[in-house]
Amino acid sequence: MTRHKSFKQQVRTRMAKTGESYTAARAHLLPDRARPAAGESRTPLAPVPEPSTPAAAEPATAAMRARVSSEAVRERTGRGYDEWFAVLDAWGATGRTHKEIAAHLVREQGVAGWWAQSLTVAYEQERGMRAPGQRRDGYSASASKTVRAPMEEVFAALSKKDVRERWLAGPGLTVRSDNPPKRVTADLGDGTRVVFYLTAKDPDRVSVAVEQSRLAGPEAVAEAKESWRERLGRLKTLVERAS
Repeated sequence: MTRHKSFKQQVRTRMAKTGESYTAARAHLLPDRARPAAGESRTPLAPVPEPSTPAAAEPATAAMRARVSSEAVRERTGRGYDEWFAVLDAWGATGRTHKEIAAHLVREQGVAGWWAQSLTVAYEQERGMRAPGQRRDGYSASASKTVRAPMEEVFAALSKKDVRERWLAGPGLTVRSDNPPKRVTADLGDGTRVVFYLTAKDPDRVSVAVEQSRLAGPEAVAEAKESWRERLGRLKTLVERAS
């Protein structure tokens, strides 16, 4: 709280010197990582967790309020959820698209891209414009598991078909692309897409997160989450035994 008050005082001091609005002065004082660099496009990017954590590591079906606290939003943007929602209501955001809302927050309110996306999703959920877990191409579900093995061995269990079939047990999966040893993107036979993310916790422990997208609705999300918990459990057993 003290740090927040101190920052606001810095903004007011700059306003007094330059005659800028609060939003403009605040945008100049934000840390470099929280605002676009000179010459950088201000078009909002797809929403991803800010600290380089894979999207699937967060519960995709949880409301944004549960995933990112209002206190964190206030610290990084100057307002909490309810204050931002009031600003967006006054602007008429309920009649705007996701892209328009996010762009407005970036260009007119000085909110950094990731936070603008998060606020937009939270607003849409709050106003009934989007259900938790819902995306433009359907719904998504996620699950994760920590495996005690080197990352290369875990990645091999995901990318090599003969090994993968031993724990996947069920849906046909076609790998579209991979980024060794951190990411595998694949399509399932039912038209949905799956992305696996690997994050090393230490030399012998790896977090495996999976996100399945293009699901039909909340019931499909619940079923997918349960299925992936079981599959990742089998992956963990298989790799740890081999290791």
